[in-house]
Amino acid sequence: MQTSLEEVLSQIHSVPSEYLYRAREHLDRLTKPIGSLGKLEEMAARFIAIQGRDVELPLKKGIFIFAADHGVTEEGVSAYPQEVTAQMVKNFLNGGAAINVLARHFDATTTVVDMGVNWDLKGLAGLRHNKIALGTGNIAKGPAMTRTQAEQALQTGIDLANEFAKKEFNLLGAGDMGIGNTTASAAILSVIGEQPVDSITGRGTGIDDPALKKKIETIKKAVELNNPDLDDPIDVLAKLGGFEIGGMAGLVLGAAANKIPVVVDGLISGAAAILAYEIAPSIRDYLFLSHKSQEPAHQVCFDILEMKPYFDLEMRLGEGTGAAIAMNLVEASVKIYKEMATFEGADISEKQG
Repeated sequence: MQTSLEEVLSQIHSVPSEYLYRAREHLDRLTKPIGSLGKLEEMAARFIAIQGRDVELPLKKGIFIFAADHGVTEEGVSAYPQEVTAQMVKNFLNGGAAINVLARHFDATTTVVDMGVNWDLKGLAGLRHNKIALGTGNIAKGPAMTRTQAEQALQTGIDLANEFAKKEFNLLGAGDMGIGNTTASAAILSVIGEQPVDSITGRGTGIDDPALKKKIETIKKAVELNNPDLDDPIDVLAKLGGFEIGGMAGLVLGAAANKIPVVVDGLISGAAAILAYEIAPSIRDYLFLSHKSQEPAHQVCFDILEMKPYFDLEMRLGEGTGAAIAMNLVEASVKIYKEMATFEGADISEKQG
């Protein structure tokens, strides 16, 4: 039975502070100077607190690659043609992309979801067929989608989170594929973060200076033309976003309702997380920010959430690649929490004074 957005929102609650306190207390009893494992200790404490119970190892990890096309590509904002989205979907399904390599290495499942690829992908084995439309509208000429379509995108992500919760997955990652989606994401973050478009718009797939100028002009035009309601994140999604962005936002909401942490990837995943946060601020407790993308708009996500990413490998690929690496770190931190000896158990003297 499908869980509505309203029902999901009623199920999202902040992680109890006493759960976090107990987890940190246990970490302080392990055979090491207090806090000496730095961010690994933070990861472990937050993960254990979210679960609120004992956790079995290995963790059951799932990465979702939401794919969709963007009408704004006709404005010349990307270095690659739109058909690359469909071609990469096939590459994901064949196991040949970077995310496939990393997911295999870290023993995580990958699920590819067609949210709105502008290509007939019927019959492709292993693909989740959730196409809302053949890409969004060109935001430089009108809204990306209708509000109904935006809600449908959110619902798809929620349904996936519920499905994988029933399969007892306890760590999810959000990834993306969609030519033109850095334009949509920068537009979303310029509005929600109230930041000037010029300073947060990046080169995406590697565009040159004239294309970057065109991209900035396009985003400014889209924001002015569509005039999204800052107090209504679903309206922002509908006016400026992408179907894959909505799917990821829904995944975050659904995961939080099921008390499952979500590892956020780069800019696109970050924009989706911000939309989810604007809808339900308590989801912040369930987010693990993997890395800092080279896209300048990504910093807006960190500023809004008042959280820091765990690493910076100068990545800008997307797909969930940064999330996959961070998921491995999260699992390593949980192993430390569960398997490392305590001072008492190892008969080692604790720090004096």
